[in-house]
Amino acid sequence: MAFILGSGSPRRLDLLAQLGVVPDDVRPPDIDETPLKAEQPRPYCSRIARQKAQAVEAAPEDIVLCADTTVALGRRILGKPADAGEAAEFLLALSGRRHRVITAVAVRCGDRVWEKDVVSQVRMKRLSDAELNAYLATNDWQGKAGGYAIQGPAGAFIPWISGSFTGIVGLPLAETANLLRAAGQPVMEATA
Repeated sequence: MAFILGSGSPRRLDLLAQLGVVPDDVRPPDIDETPLKAEQPRPYCSRIARQKAQAVEAAPEDIVLCADTTVALGRRILGKPADAGEAAEFLLALSGRRHRVITAVAVRCGDRVWEKDVVSQVRMKRLSDAELNAYLATNDWQGKAGGYAIQGPAGAFIPWISGSFTGIVGLPLAETANLLRAAGQPVMEATA
């Protein structure tokens, strides 16, 4: 039996380590993450996590963990920006407003799948042109849903959250620990 992380995210690897879990292998799946027509952010996020889990090659007794994090502004899904221009567009849309960060987790073992999604509320301060341009120059927006990561330089733009900080980073630890236990994966609780 092997534990496989179906994600290339170094943040998810770090978060799993907080639970005392080290994957036997890392196998990021290659799936189409295009939203369906009129698909809402929360069902979209859950569908992508589930499809990732199904796409990872694994033996029937292996445990596979996949997750997807989506930034939602109302009904709009803000994925990973294609370039600095799109990152700027996303950040300007989020500037001075509240939005949701949804992380869906799917754990698969054989034909069984355990799933959970966590929705957090985030407020971004109003960004000045100087702040926006300085942030874009860091390139920290690359590969990040909504064009930012709360644990990076953009954390200075986030005065308020309600929900799961680790969920916003990319893997809600309490919920992930419960899913892993349900699938039979030993988890050591993080100590304070």
